[in-house]
Amino acid sequence: MTSHIPAPIPCLLGPTASGKTAAALALAARRPVEIISVDSALVYREMDIGTAKPTPEERAVAPHHLIDIVDPADAYSAAEFRSDALRLIGEISARGRLPLLVGGTMLYYKALTQGLNDLPAADADVRATLDADAACEGWPALHARLAAVDPVTAARLAPNDSQRIQRALEVFMLTGQAMSTLLAAPARTDDAALAWRFVPIALEPSERSVLHTRIEKTLRRHAGQRFYRRSRDIARARGFIARDAVHALRGIPAGLGISRRNRRLPDHAR
Repeated sequence: MTSHIPAPIPCLLGPTASGKTAAALALAARRPVEIISVDSALVYREMDIGTAKPTPEERAVAPHHLIDIVDPADAYSAAEFRSDALRLIGEISARGRLPLLVGGTMLYYKALTQGLNDLPAADADVRATLDADAACEGWPALHARLAAVDPVTAARLAPNDSQRIQRALEVFMLTGQAMSTLLAAPARTDDAALAWRFVPIALEPSERSVLHTRIEKTLRRHAGQRFYRRSRDIARARGFIARDAVHALRGIPAGLGISRRNRRLPDHAR
């Protein structure tokens, strides 16, 4: 009796501008692949600027999945990604094509390949309460509150890291336990991922300066008013559930020294 050998699933992983899309499209020219995005920003509709979302021309080369599937006002968890990705891998394989995972959100990749910790789902009422508290007291005050109940998590978060502070406090309020304690417990596993053998392929230029140059070129194309207008419009129209992505759009220009007049990128962009 022969044992089952899990089917290999290639996973192109790396930071922004590391060449993941180019490598995926080159493979698509040789093999019948379908690309599954592993990116927490690309799941959101309308978040096209600053997220390195594949162009319509690139998406025409091969089918892309888990891009533009969630409204910015809605949440999308690592658990949802895992469920969607495993379903897509099965469907793509059944079509006789090769699933190709491409992205850089390691939280998603870890959830897919290693299982999930026993954390509660998001609770809209708890989050609304925390948002109201933050509006009155500020996120640094909520960071101090977190430090009192979960000092391990608080120590690794900046006082204005609103999304992660909110999540850690939410977990404590729902479970009575520190998130760091729950994360230290063994991850829950199931049989869903055992049919596949995930093969990570890390993409990163040998010289970091190459990566920096690519990022700067991308940012220059999108710099200036478009960053500010788009992040402002999405925030006003859609709310703040896609907090990481909205903050990325809003914060990158200032963080890199790009003013509304599109000034020169400084060295600390690197």
